[in-house]
Amino acid sequence: MNVNETAFSRTEELIGKQSFEKLVNKKIIIFGVGGVGSFVCEAIARTGIRNIALVDSDKVSLTNINRQIIALHSTIGKSKTSVMKQRILDINPLADVEEFSVFFNDETKDKIDFSKYDYIIDCIDSVNSKVLLIKCAKENGIPIISSMGTGNKLNPQMLEIADIKDTSYCPLARAVRNKLKKENIYSLTVVYSKEQPLKSEGVPKSCAFVPSAAGLLMASYVIRELIK
Repeated sequence: MNVNETAFSRTEELIGKQSFEKLVNKKIIIFGVGGVGSFVCEAIARTGIRNIALVDSDKVSLTNINRQIIALHSTIGKSKTSVMKQRILDINPLADVEEFSVFFNDETKDKIDFSKYDYIIDCIDSVNSKVLLIKCAKENGIPIISSMGTGNKLNPQMLEIADIKDTSYCPLARAVRNKLKKENIYSLTVVYSKEQPLKSEGVPKSCAFVPSAAGLLMASYVIRELIK
């Protein structure tokens, strides 16, 4: 191995030393460490960003194994933020990972000092929590990207980044868009799928490749925005 190589030297060579040094010290907060969010965290950490905050009240369950990078038989029952934190530190021991093991809502929003962060990544499932987070981002002038529905979909090639006003075939985007209009918010960067959802009873069903691809798209978009 070349003595000048580091864990992130290939990324530094790709984007340039100045951009990489700028990126390393950015502060990112990720809401939701599930099928989409866990892959966002993975990509953000592997890009070299050191300051990462994680927000999720959930624990790893058996049914998470089919799509979440932190979900293994050895992690079932453990806090998602704790498992993700340990994974990030194993990728980059110099990382500073902050945990908020809370469900984000009106009662818990004040636990988070939004002014600390350069970018918000929203991978929340709850419509009300998602809308509240978007409002907080807009009020604090912090850029945000939100994940829309990846459930009941099979084709990751149908994912794209767009403004929420231009989305289609996504029930979650429709619900969020309608609530945002009542808050006088009409523009929001999102990742969504144009694929017609498969019919499914009960909670949306997910697979290994659509949520993960959405997470990687989000991470790519945020990185490119931060090094502009």
